[in-house]
Amino acid sequence: MTVDEMEKRIVRYGDLVPCRTAFIDAHTPGSDRKENFTIIGGGVSEAADQHVHIKETPGFNIGAAGQPPKCRNSLHTHRTAEVFFVLSGRWRFFWGNDGTDGEVTLTEGDVINIPTGIFRGFENIGTDYGMIMAVLGGDDAGGGVIWAPQVIEDAKDHGLVLGENGVLYDSNKGEDLPAGIEPMRVLDEDDMALFPKVTTAMFVPRFVARYLDMMALADCQPVTVIGQDGMLVDQPGFTLEFLSAGSVDNTAYSTDRHEILMVMRGHWQVTWAGGQTVLAPGDVFAIPPRIERSLKVAMSGEASLFRVCDTDDEAGPTMNFFSDNRPH
Repeated sequence: MTVDEMEKRIVRYGDLVPCRTAFIDAHTPGSDRKENFTIIGGGVSEAADQHVHIKETPGFNIGAAGQPPKCRNSLHTHRTAEVFFVLSGRWRFFWGNDGTDGEVTLTEGDVINIPTGIFRGFENIGTDYGMIMAVLGGDDAGGGVIWAPQVIEDAKDHGLVLGENGVLYDSNKGEDLPAGIEPMRVLDEDDMALFPKVTTAMFVPRFVARYLDMMALADCQPVTVIGQDGMLVDQPGFTLEFLSAGSVDNTAYSTDRHEILMVMRGHWQVTWAGGQTVLAPGDVFAIPPRIERSLKVAMSGEASLFRVCDTDDEAGPTMNFFSDNRPH
């Protein structure tokens, strides 16, 4: 593949196009300044005008969320994996039907694999604009999110209604639900009672991986962060690996899998038969199968990246954690 062909498969951090009305809480005070980015695949955005950088999906979606300080993403749950790593800033992740069952603070480079079947939210608690990068399981990312009832009710007060078709309608813009489209069903008390209570002691050891631990383990080889034998054991339809400067030796390799490189720190050079490129923090590179390439750190200093590859596992509920008895 030529440099031009490969460049079309790279989404540079500086070229990311945000959507500020991607979700039902887009006008709710406290959540109205967040930005959503769909990098590979449409993700779970509910906005018809969401910009998608690369539409082809390799069995999962890549996205990002950018938020200024004190801005939060409201309580919701997913049917497939939702994995984040913190690219910049300091973030509080919280969970439970009302968001009070537990919480954990993550800093740059930390990973969280939030299990399916519990409500979750996140907030930028740093002093500057922050960015978290996301991997969502499945080509259709599970078909969308399920919002906590209070989120839908709050949104109505600010003019937003979510249709059963998964599309947002804004009365502030004169939009109404189309004929034949009903509002999205709101979960009732019986539905909410099916969601389990997960304590912090249950959550953190199983679903959080710290950057400094990954750096230590990646001194001589890539580290599987999420996988059947990973630091966080799960089979969500993809694996997540962590690489540092010591993990690579510029040896050429190829794979039958799709490989997505997501740079955390430093500058990385990727070389293939048709050319080469350098990736910077926040850049995402979707390398197709059977392309022989090599990978090395391009500049001195700390360097790290995440590598995501598809697997034959079906995207679905978090492995062996909850029975699949919650509302769909």
